[in-house]
Amino acid sequence: MTAISKEKIERADRELLKGHQGATLWFTGLPASGKSTLALAVEKALFERKCHTMILDGDAIRLGLNKDLGFSPRDREENIRRIGEVAALLRESGIITLVAFISPYRADRMAARALSKGDGSFLEIYVDCPLEICEKRDPKGMYKKARAGAIGLFTGVSAPYEPPQCPEIHLRTDSEPVDECVKAILAYMEAHGLLACRGRGGYGSGK
Repeated sequence: MTAISKEKIERADRELLKGHQGATLWFTGLPASGKSTLALAVEKALFERKCHTMILDGDAIRLGLNKDLGFSPRDREENIRRIGEVAALLRESGIITLVAFISPYRADRMAARALSKGDGSFLEIYVDCPLEICEKRDPKGMYKKARAGAIGLFTGVSAPYEPPQCPEIHLRTDSEPVDECVKAILAYMEAHGLLACRGRGGYGSGK
């Protein structure tokens, strides 16, 4: 391997080493819409392509990094702010980070996007599923508890969800199977050059 002559290792150098661009895939949607399931499936597909990946999942992060935060609007904002910063650091290192959070407020998602400085490496993926379908799935029984008043400020029931207005990718998980959703995400990444390093085309070039 040829030694790098410059003093500072930059993002493009890390991407060249990994063979693809650093990126953030930000999955947002109602509870039980399929965000985590889809993120896991996409990560597996990317891993099989020898991509360097990392998943940031809401439940896991709240048990560790953000265990001091609750679910008030202010705490939700701080929760997403921290995750946005972590995703930006991983993106800078050339990793494809899959963020699976409800992230109910547009302003918070926009702040996370702003950290990418418009380089095309932040993909907002709207995991769209009707509330009634999410409630039928309800794998953790959270909707049932929220309807009974046992959980306050629950998104979709007693707290708002603001859908993305212009997401890069809009998926309907009530009607589209997981494998088709994965194909759509990979196709978008390929078309926008995210699965090739900058040395072979640059951000958003599609080359």
